[in-house]
Amino acid sequence: MQAPFISLVLPVRNEEKYIRACAESLFLQDYPEERMEVLFVDGCSTDGTVGILREIQRVHPLLRVLNNPNRTVPYAMNIGIRESRGEFIVRMDAHAEYAPDYVSRCIRALQTVECDNAGGVCVTRGRGYMGRAIAGALSTPFGVGNSMFRLDVRSGYVDTVPFGAFRRELFDRIGLYDERLTRNQDNELNYRIRKNGGKIYLDREIRCTYYCRDTLRGIMKMGFQNGMWNVITMFLCPGSMGLRHFVPLLFVLSTIGLALLSLAFGPQVFGVLLLLEWFAYLSLDAFYSYTVAQSLGLRYLPVLPVIFPAFHIAYGLGSLRGFFALRRFAGGKRGKA
Repeated sequence: MQAPFISLVLPVRNEEKYIRACAESLFLQDYPEERMEVLFVDGCSTDGTVGILREIQRVHPLLRVLNNPNRTVPYAMNIGIRESRGEFIVRMDAHAEYAPDYVSRCIRALQTVECDNAGGVCVTRGRGYMGRAIAGALSTPFGVGNSMFRLDVRSGYVDTVPFGAFRRELFDRIGLYDERLTRNQDNELNYRIRKNGGKIYLDREIRCTYYCRDTLRGIMKMGFQNGMWNVITMFLCPGSMGLRHFVPLLFVLSTIGLALLSLAFGPQVFGVLLLLEWFAYLSLDAFYSYTVAQSLGLRYLPVLPVIFPAFHIAYGLGSLRGFFALRRFAGGKRGKA
């Protein structure tokens, strides 16, 4: 029986550090190459990304480079879906490398399991000393909460998966990606799938390696932007974000609130509560820092206790910033077409 024709769609922008290894992993897939197309949708890259892709294209003509003048991921995905010819569409990320059976397992899951979206586990990796420390921190429950696809968990139905694979008809039924969302477009799409009676399946045998930010500034910037867009997404698409996305916000608000109350009414009650909160937080920080350092090496112990609070506080402050950004999104309509 002939394998179905599939389309791999990858939004890219300024990914010259990662794009070659990502593309090479796509052309090492065990899925029949003649039964797939690879669409890189470039968001006006200013580095060598497109040049590298053109070079690879000369060897692998099934690769196509599409232009995304709006730059952001949902626009890229919608361009790729409209231009694609596949019966199945696999949404992928250029910051990652994929196991040789990644694509075939995604398609097999869609064909054998009752689901509308199939995905797997992201193994977080980093480059350099700080990158490896950040990857270790983001691979713990303390670092990412109950983000199941970043943890080594059992296969089963979940709320969301990274990237994802879909039947083409799904987008005819529920619409395309929401083009208002610079981030969280996957969460919103998965929410719409569930809202329309669909299911999302995580297969722990589907594996990719995701490369995280490799500087403290980079991970703080990512946390700030994620936090901001969580609030915006909650406002634009109620129900699409879970409570775990706002834990850093609650932590920052409680710290600020208890500090102000302590100054206003004395430290006897509120100051003690603030100390207890931070004692609990720093205890978890110390525990997970030591746990990660045991795995990576004790030479990472000096930086790990800094990474967790830097990421969490930046995330919470980003959520605060998100509330002030809501006014410019008021009245917006979902861009699904």
